[in-house]
Amino acid sequence: HVQLVESGGGSVQAGGSLRLSCVASGFDPHTTCMGWFRQRPGQEREAVADMSAGGERNYYDRAVKGRFTIYQDDAKSKTFLNMSALRPGVTAVYYCAAHPTTAGRSCYDSEFDIWGQGTQVTVS
Repeated sequence: HVQLVESGGGSVQAGGSLRLSCVASGFDPHTTCMGWFRQRPGQEREAVADMSAGGERNYYDRAVKGRFTIYQDDAKSKTFLNMSALRPGVTAVYYCAAHPTTAGRSCYDSEFDIWGQGTQVTVS
């Protein structure tokens, strides 16, 4: 089964940068969509960025487009989220997510069904 472990969260000042990492095991990266979601206090979890199975295409929420980048290492065992120009007050728990599918396919946000434990990001 797929297991996801996030790291890299922390506190950062507004305008700063942070990189989140997600180590995935038990899956074929060429047939698994990967994504990052976040949940702000009192709000529902929302999609931030995701990539198609195999990583050919990336998608971003319009609120983060141009500031956040999702990518994988060469082995595709780690999925990263580079966050820059972080805005004040955006405190959230960021979750790595996965959905096994077919090679090359993009996934809908609602399809992601495997989750990491989350990592806290605080911007002040």
